[in-house]
This record gives sequence, C-alpha cells and structure tokens, in this order.
Amino acid sequence: MGDMTNSDFYAKNQRNEGSHAGGFGCSLMDLRTLMELRGNDAIVKIQEDYGDVEGLCKRLKTSPTEGLAGVATDLDKRKETFGRNLIPPKKPKTFLQLVWEALQDVTLIILEIAAIISLGLSFYQPPGEGNEACGAAAGGVEDEGESEAGWIEGAAILLSVVCVVLVTAFNDWSKEKQFRGLQSRIEQEQKFQVVRGGQVIQLPVADIVVGDIAQVKYGDLLPADGILIQGNDLKIDESSLTGESDHVRKAPDRDPMLLSGTHVMEGSGRVLVTAVGVNSQTGIIFTLLGASGEEEEKKEKKGEAVENGQQTTDHSHPSSHPIATITTDGAAGAAGSASLVNGKMQDGNLENSQTKAVKKQDGAAAMEMQPLKSAEGGESDEKEKKKVNVSKKEKSVLQGKLTKLAVQIGKAGLVMSAITVIILVLYFCIDNFVVLKRPWLPECTPIYIQYFVKFFIIGVTVLVVAVPEGLPLAVTISLAYSVKKMMKDNNLVRHLDACETMGNATAICSDKTGTLTTNRMTAVQLYVADVHYKEIPDPSVLPPKTLEILINAISINSAYTTKILPPDKEGGLPKQVGNKTECGLLGLVLDLKRDYQPIRDQMPEEKLYKVYTFNSVRKSMSTVIKLPDGSFRMYSKGASEILLKKCSRILNETGEAKLFRPRDRDEMVKKVIEPMACDGLRTIGVAYRDFSASPEPDWENEADILTDLTGICVVGIEDPVRPEVPAAIQKCQRAGITVRMVTGDNINTARAIAIKCGIIHPGEDFLCIDGKEFNRRIRNEKGEVEQERIDKVWPKLRVLARSSPTDKHTLVKGIIDSTMVEQRQVVAVTGDGTNDGPALKKADVGFAMGIAGTDVAKEASDIILTDDNFSSIVKAVMWGRNVYDSISKFLQFQLTVNVVAVIVAFTGACITQDSPLKAVQMLWVNLIMDTFASLALATEPPTESLLMRKPYGRNKPLISSTMTKNILGHGVYQLVIIFTLLFVGENIFDIDSGRNAPLHAPPSEHYTIIFNTFVMMQLFNEINARKIHGERNVFNGIFRNPIFCTIVLGTFAVQIIIVQFGGKPFSCSPLDLDKWMWCVFLGVGELLWGQVISTIPNSRLKFLKGAGQLTEKDEVPEEEMNEDNEEIDHAERELRRGQILWFRGLNRIQTQIRVVNAFRSSLYEGLEKPDSRTSIHNFMTHPEFRIEDSQPHIPLIDDTDAEEDPTLRKNSSQPSSPNKNNNAIDSGINLTTDTSKSAASSSPGSPLHSLETSL
Repeated sequence: MGDMTNSDFYAKNQRNEGSHAGGFGCSLMDLRTLMELRGNDAIVKIQEDYGDVEGLCKRLKTSPTEGLAGVATDLDKRKETFGRNLIPPKKPKTFLQLVWEALQDVTLIILEIAAIISLGLSFYQPPGEGNEACGAAAGGVEDEGESEAGWIEGAAILLSVVCVVLVTAFNDWSKEKQFRGLQSRIEQEQKFQVVRGGQVIQLPVADIVVGDIAQVKYGDLLPADGILIQGNDLKIDESSLTGESDHVRKAPDRDPMLLSGTHVMEGSGRVLVTAVGVNSQTGIIFTLLGASGEEEEKKEKKGEAVENGQQTTDHSHPSSHPIATITTDGAAGAAGSASLVNGKMQDGNLENSQTKAVKKQDGAAAMEMQPLKSAEGGESDEKEKKKVNVSKKEKSVLQGKLTKLAVQIGKAGLVMSAITVIILVLYFCIDNFVVLKRPWLPECTPIYIQYFVKFFIIGVTVLVVAVPEGLPLAVTISLAYSVKKMMKDNNLVRHLDACETMGNATAICSDKTGTLTTNRMTAVQLYVADVHYKEIPDPSVLPPKTLEILINAISINSAYTTKILPPDKEGGLPKQVGNKTECGLLGLVLDLKRDYQPIRDQMPEEKLYKVYTFNSVRKSMSTVIKLPDGSFRMYSKGASEILLKKCSRILNETGEAKLFRPRDRDEMVKKVIEPMACDGLRTIGVAYRDFSASPEPDWENEADILTDLTGICVVGIEDPVRPEVPAAIQKCQRAGITVRMVTGDNINTARAIAIKCGIIHPGEDFLCIDGKEFNRRIRNEKGEVEQERIDKVWPKLRVLARSSPTDKHTLVKGIIDSTMVEQRQVVAVTGDGTNDGPALKKADVGFAMGIAGTDVAKEASDIILTDDNFSSIVKAVMWGRNVYDSISKFLQFQLTVNVVAVIVAFTGACITQDSPLKAVQMLWVNLIMDTFASLALATEPPTESLLMRKPYGRNKPLISSTMTKNILGHGVYQLVIIFTLLFVGENIFDIDSGRNAPLHAPPSEHYTIIFNTFVMMQLFNEINARKIHGERNVFNGIFRNPIFCTIVLGTFAVQIIIVQFGGKPFSCSPLDLDKWMWCVFLGVGELLWGQVISTIPNSRLKFLKGAGQLTEKDEVPEEEMNEDNEEIDHAERELRRGQILWFRGLNRIQTQIRVVNAFRSSLYEGLEKPDSRTSIHNFMTHPEFRIEDSQPHIPLIDDTDAEEDPTLRKNSSQPSSPNKNNNAIDSGINLTTDTSKSAASSSPGSPLHSLETSL
C-alpha cells in the first residue's frame, strides 16, 4: 500500500478531472465526496447533483435493472478512470532483508566476532626469536606453511555462518512466498453476485468496477462502496468502520450509503457500486495507514512491532478480499479489513506502526478514527480486538511448550560453554605460569591471546551445538508443509497454529445442514388439504385454489437469487443455486408440474411491497405484495411448529379456510410433524394472510402482522446424509473425539439424522435436547448461565436442536471453560451462517464452510472447508496430530545430538585442552541436525494409525517417557563409542594420537575418525528417530517420504567429500576404505542398539518423568481469560456506554487516592497492600480498561491465587481463572483477573454496585 500514497494517487486522477473522467457524467472526486456523506445529507446531495439514484446510474452509463453490458473495452475504461477493486499489497521483504534478520542471531554474532579475532591474530607474526622463551606455547610451529594455515579456521567459521544464515533466510523467504500463494488462492475464491447484461453472475471481487449493479444478501461482506437502489429490510453492521454496534437500517429513501468492509446482517438489496479499491472508505483508511507506515518504518529499522505491522498489511487486501488473512507464527495477521482498523487501532497494547500512523494523520482523519476506542465497539469489534490482541500474545500450545524447552536447553548450554571456557583458560594458565613457572613475556602476548581465542571459540561451539535453533524451524517447516498438503484435502488453513491445535481436539460441535448432510434439499412429503402424502402427489388431486396459492406463496416468498438450473452434464441432478431450503421448495413447485419463473416475472423484485427476511430470531420469512384491487397479501414460510403457532385457520380439502385451534395444532404436530421429523425430514410450514387496503397496516409492528395466518401446507424436506460421514464420525470416536450435533432443526429430525450418522447409538446413555430445555438446565433463577450447571449437561449431550447462535456459543464456551475433566477440552466448531461467528471465534478451531458459508463466518474461522464436508475435518485432525508427532521426532533426534555433542566437547576440552570436535565440524553437525533433520523429519506424511489413539491433551509433556528413554539410551551408546575412540582409538587403529596437539597442528587421522563416526551415528539415529512410540520397525513407510531419503543420502555424500577433501578448514585428513567401513559399522550399531532400547519396558524407568511440560500454572492461556467478556447483551452494552465515563473518572480518582496514600504512608507500604486494590480490581476486569498497574507488583511467582479478590470470587459465575500467563510476568503488567460477566453486572455486594445506585 505504501507505494500508492495519497499524493501520487490524486495526481493520477487530476488528469481526468477536466474531461469529466473518460466521458462519464461524474468524476472520481465527485464520487469520493459523495461517499463521505451519510444518511440525509447523502440523499440531499444525490437529489441536488443527480436528481436521484437513476440519474446517477445514467451518468455512470449503467442500468439499475440490467447492469453493465460487460463489454471488455468499457470495463477497462472504468478500471482506468475509477481504479481497480484491489489495494496494492505492501512489498514483501527482500531476500537481503531476510538475511539481515537472520544475522541478528546472538550465537552467530558471537561466532563472527570470535572468528574475526582469530583471523586477525593468525596474521600477526611475533617478532624475532622470542618464540623460544614462550615455551610450549609456540611448540607446534614446525614449519612456515603450517603457521600460515592459521587463518583457515577463522575463515571456515565465517563461511559456515554464512551458510547457516543463507539457509535460514531462504526458509523464511519460501515461507513468505507460500503465504502469498495461499493468499492469492483465498482471494480468487471470494466471489460476489453482480448483474451484468441482465444476468446475475458470480464475479471475483477484484473484477467489480464502478457502475456495476451488485446484489447483496444476508451474510455478505461488502466488497466496495455503493448506493442502495432497492432493498428489502436491509440491516448492516457498520461497527468495523464506525464503531457503532447497532445495526443500521438502510433504505433508498433513508440512508442509501453502503460501505466496503461492512457486514449485511439481514435482508437483501441491489447496489450501484460507486467506489472501489483505494477510493472506497476502507481503502482510504488503508492508504493513510500505508503512507504513514512507510515513514515509521524508516525510523525503526528493527523492532518487532514494525515487523508485525508489515505482516498484517502484507496479508490483507481490505476492501477487495476480506477473507484474505493468514497469521504466521502468532504474529497478528489482521483479520480482513475490519480488524485491521479495529484491532490495530484500538489496541493500546499493540503500539505498532499502525497505531502511530493514526496519530500522524491530519486532524480530520484522526477524528474519524477516534471513536474506535469507545466501548460501543460492537461485539464484532471486541472480538476482533481480542483476536488481534490474543494472537500477538498467545502462542499455540505446541509453540508454548517448545519455547519453554528451547529456553531450558539454551540456559544449560550457556552454563556448559562458560564452564568449558573457564576450565580451559585456568588449565592453560596454571600449567604454563604456575607449574612451569614461565614469566609472561610481552612479545608472547599475541600467542597467549591466540590460545585464549581458540578456547573461546571452543566454548562458543559448545553453545552453538547446545542451542536448538532448529526447533522453531522444524515447527515452521512442519506447519507450512502440512498447510500446503491440507489444501489438497480441502482444508484452507487461515491461521497456521490451527492445524496443530486440531490434533489435540477432544470435541467437535458440528452443524447438521451441509456438513453432515449433502445440502441438496428435496421435498419428499407433503401435508396439504387435510391429507398427509408420503410422496409428492399428482397436482390433479389437490384443490385448484389451494394449489394456486401454494405455488404463488413459494415462488414469490423466496429470494429471487435462488433458482434451480438445468444440470451441468447430461443425466445429472439439476443444479441448485442460492438458499438450499428454498431450492427444495422450488423443486416442489416443479414436481407439481408448474414453473416458478413466470410468476416471478409477473411480480419482479421491485414490486414486492415489504419483505421480512429470514433471521435466526424470526425463524421465518414473509413477503407482502399489493394485489390489483389495492389490498395486501402476505406469504410466510418457516419452521413448521413456529409457523403453526401463528396460524388461526388452515385450508381444508376443498380449499376453504377452516378454524385451526390449539388442540388441532397439537394433534397435527403429533400426527404429521413428528412422523416426518422422525424420518429425518426438515419440516417447513407455508401460510398466508390477507390485509385490507385501508387503513394500511403498520408494517413495522411485526408482532401484529405475523399472527392470525392461514396455513396452506407443511412440506417435509429431505437432506440426505453424506455417504462418507458415518465412517468419518466412527474414526473420530475411535480417536477419542466426541462429535456433537448443534442444529436449528426440529429435535426429531436432528435425532433421526444423528442416528444415521452414528453420532448416537441406540441404547447408549446420551442427551438429545432442544435449545429451550438446554437453557432451562444451564441457567439459574436469575437467568444467568452457571458453569456448574453446564458441567452437568455437556458430557452426555450429543444433539442440541432448535438452537440459537447464542446457545451454540454458550455450549462451546461451557465446554472450553469446564474444569471437571483433568485435561482442558479442545473444541472445534463448524459453522456457515453469519450468526455462527461468535461460536467460531470462541472455539479453539473454527471451521467455516467454503461453499455455503457466508463471508462473515469465513472471517471468524481458522480453517475453511472448501468442500463443506465433515470428512475433511477428520483429515485436519490427522494432519494436526502429524505435526505434533513430527516435532516430537525431530526433538528426539535433536536432543540426542545435543546431549552427546555438548558432553564430548566439554569433557574433551577439560581433559585434553582441545575439543575433539572442532568448531567448523560442530557447525556442520549443527547444520545437519538442525536444518536438514528438521526438513527430513518434519515432512513425514500422516498415516491412518494416527487416528487410533486418544488426543495428547494440553498438558502432556512434549517429551514422553519413551522418548526420554530413547534419548538417554542412544546418548549413552554414542558417548561410549566416542570416548573409547578418543582415549584408546590410536591403539585400536594403530595411528598417531591426536590428543594434546599444539596450536595450528595439521589435522590428525585420529580426530577425523571420531568426527566421522559421530556423523555416521547421527545419520543412522535419524532413521531411529522416525518412530516415537517405541515401534520396532523404523523403516516402515520410509519410501513414502522422498525428502527424508534424499536428505539422508545427501548428507552421507557431503560427509564423504568433507572427510576426503575437507582438509585443513574442516580439520580432516582423508581416511582409507578400511577405516571408513569401521565408521559406518559403528553407525549401523545405532539401529541394532535401537532395538535393544525398545525392549526395555518404560515401567522399569520410573525416573523418566517428561521434560518440557507446561506446568498447570502456565496452562491457562490469556485467551480463555480475555474471551470471558464476550457475552454482553444489548442491555448491558447500553449500561456500558455510561460506564466507560465512569471508568475514566474512577481511574483518575483511584490514581489520585493512590498517590495520596503513597505519600501518607511510607512509600512502599501504600503501594504494596493488596487490599488497597480491591475496589479498583473490579473496575479493571474488563479488558479494555486494563491499565499498567502503577504498583511495583510483578507476579514473578504465580501467586495470583492468593491475592485474588474476595468480592470477585462471589460474582464470577464460573470459577474465574487466576491469571497464569507468562506474558503478564514478562511485561510486568499486572493483569487483573477477568470474571465472565462484565463489571457492570456485578452482584449487589460489590463496591461498583453501590456506586451505580448512587448514580
């Protein structure tokens, strides 16, 4: 974006101003100024300048009904004049930038410095014959040639550093490239409905141009700015731009302005596109961000904030591709346009380039964005904010465990290397100056320093080998590889760590429609005119009057975008477009030998008088039309039980309306609806009502309109179970994952389908309840959700029917927060509707449907199922477990090498004053075991056997006891071999000893054998590492992984070259075949020894408690605490608007009181007393009001439990989890514990309550 700053942007358009932009009746700037107006101002402006929207269409040369003609030249001209619908992405980091970043690694810097010093000293020739006096120190300099080779070691170290850096940079670069590829793939997938040449077509978002007529419907994320031409009950959530949480009603005569990046929450409509790409509202904000982001970047060349900032802008093309976001390694990728504005700007914690950018803008723009900070930031906002917030802080489970482990190992390595250096230096000094009583001669200083540098380099190599820098690399490679492969399995992963979390999943809450079923609705049963037909009847048997009303009711009262098209290929099923339930009903019209299209042509969409669109509250849809005589008729359809409750009459066998009493209804439910539902059918009721022309009814008063209906019929619609689902569910159950079905359908339908899928087996102990019953069980008398009550319900719950989105969210949250099982449950959720957003966000992994899903659902999700199929979820579980296992394999290998190399270098150095493995050799070993091994072991393909075990759970140690056994076992074998070779090797092979060689001595065969054997053992141990559960056959499936074979053979080849031709730089002298065979033989011993180790039972080895375990304390991640605050209903939000002022006032007073107290008592007492915090504790519970607590209280030990507030304990409706997050400790911000209700609704006992009442 930065490359399109405002100034040159305007310059481009100035050219076109004069000629009224390429022959169109209005210029880019006219449209831009128009789009900045809202509500009435906009209507006035349109009337003044263009007469009406039709006039604007004429000026833009487009037709409100037919759309653009779609001529290529015209489209290109429009793109030229008004811009394209995409926002130029930020330039990716160049390879050199990545190299520079890789060079920032501390150990590498230390090595570089050491190497440079070593180089400098090797060129220094001590003067004259003073050498003799320096004694043994200079003993090794036999001839000139050798001493001149002193520089080789330094140069070789530098060279190997260069190798490591290039490899790292290349990995980063290819990772970036992959993401960009994935990015464009997501972008291409997003399409939008546009009318061109009178035909409704799906266009990629980037191809939309100014003047297009777009059709918007429930669940869309608007791709460009536009003006509403005609709308039905359209409500828009504009919180992503304005921060106003209330849905805004849009109508051509009230507020016709639609802005890109906002969500359609209800209704449908047709829109004239007036601004795209950088000129749309979101685009303008982005351009501002980009422009000021650039300057900022120059200032802070380094700095995590900017890196993350770049990453965010990199990956999101706001207005054009709202779904395009991928988060790398926990850096917050902005979730589409919305969150970029929300998240980035609101988060106080994320003071990164974007936030600073806002401060720099000119007043107006800055003012525009100020409101974002306020509490009205709608639920979506809060969630976005949290999402951004969390993903910055929260590492995934695996990364948390790995970071911890790497730090532990690194510390150990540091200690070892320090001790090595100290011992070497002391030994040298004592030996030379104390035992041999040599004086320190000034001319010998350089030689002594050379020795010290050599010791230092040995120390650093110990450190280099000890620090497992391959760990992060292995995770990245493994995840990136999995993500790439998961694409083939129809999983589009948006957040990298989602695929690893999936491996730990213990519960899946799945939708029914489309996920478990095929989402091809067909009407199979019909109750009409008092007869229940088990299959669709011949139209001749129905009363003509009823038939006529029925056909009209279905054809008119459905979205006109829903159609049934002829099949793509001969003999296939007809293609269903649009809402699938409506397709089922239209199919019924066709089955009754009638056609819906003529009826629609007769009553086009513009003529519909009023439309009440379907939403999850109404659970019905109604359309009002004006009849020729001026009276009105309303057609309704909806869930049968709900619709029948509103009916007071029903059409009988002659087509006359007869009374329909509550007891008739109960009988009908028993005789018709339940039998249909028990066959697994979805039951839809169809009804109508006539209104007189005068007085015209009050259409806004829905309660009066939607009653007193006349029932027409009840249709049973079948949605068959996908054939592959029962097997997939069985796999899940075998793998220890509970599948629960959460659906909006009738309970009997749901139960029937659950049995067909195998979610429930007759005779088991399970619960099937509907939303009403669920809420009755989990809420207390006051209607608050109680965790203890949820805990009684969820373990047995298998089917939740007639559930609202809130129920879904409550269930997911309840399972996640539950403490009754020792492992925290990891929940995956599938969803497709806009209303599933909250549940998808709350879940550990949210799956959105790629085909049926709305944009809003996709944006809230972590993984998009491109084929909407449940069996793809099972694939995701398999890949997730595979990631975990790959990392474990790598760890097992890496740690063995680490342990051995460190011990060898350390003891060798202490006993022989010289490490048997030289610096350059160590670096080579480091390269094979870090980079190559991570590639080889992290790319193992998954096998079905991964699904035969239970999930690991969150606090299982990373290194299981089997792995510890393997690491120690192989470590012992390698150490025995190497020490044998080191101390008696010269006798076995009958060669010169390499021990105690002087400075710059030529490489010895002895040490070469040690090095070679060491590498051979690693190579064969790499094959052992392929299995981590103690399997016998380590070669199983080795040829399915070509990368592994290539790397093992490649390393072997390079090793031969190094030993035979490496010479001085690698401190190797060539070996003959005989010695080579011995080295390989000792290496193969690893495989045999591996069999011996796997024979020892784990039960014997009690001491092998796992390492790298996340203790209970670190276990509760920030996320769980933050998200408790998401359920805030509207009443509460109203309260919070006033409240925010309260908080500000209170903070101020609180701070003042604290200052006064601090002065009054001795300074620290006033600050440290936890009691002085109790009242503010409550105000701080809401994450927006976290302030850096001014007390010097940094919980270095997790002591939060002790000082948790007593008042909080009472109020929280779930045992509020004390803050157990490492980040709080690192940053020294005292995060106060969140309770699951926002502070406003705290119980009467709390101080806040009394304040509220005094208000």
